[in-house]
Amino acid sequence: MAFEQHQEKKYPKDAQSIFQAALKVTEKFDGKVVSSAPEKFSFTARFPKTILGQTLGERTELSCTVSADGNVVVDAFPLDAVERKLMFGARKGVTLTVVTWFIAHLEHNLGIPPAQ
Repeated sequence: MAFEQHQEKKYPKDAQSIFQAALKVTEKFDGKVVSSAPEKFSFTARFPKTILGQTLGERTELSCTVSADGNVVVDAFPLDAVERKLMFGARKGVTLTVVTWFIAHLEHNLGIPPAQ
C-alpha cells in the first residue's frame, strides 16, 4: 500500500538516548504510546489528526525500533476513525509528513544538525 511509510536511519548515539528522544517526540506530537518494549528499545504510538497545530486530516500509527548500533527503523500507516489500519481513501502525503516531522524532531532532540 502506497500510504505505508518505512524509513531507516543510523545515528552516532547509544540506543537508550535515541529511544528516550523518540519518546519525547511522541509526547510533543500528542501521540499516545499503545505498546512499548523498553528493553528492546521499541514502541508503537498513535498520533491525532492535528500535530503541532497543523491539521493533517488523518490519524497515524507509527512504530519505532532502535537497535544497539544506533539504527532506527520507523514504520507508519494511516488509521481510520476507530483507529484501524486505513486500507483505502487515505489522503496523500499525510503519513509521509508525520514520519518526516518525527525524524526531524528526533534529530533535533539528539543534537544532530538538519541535513542540507
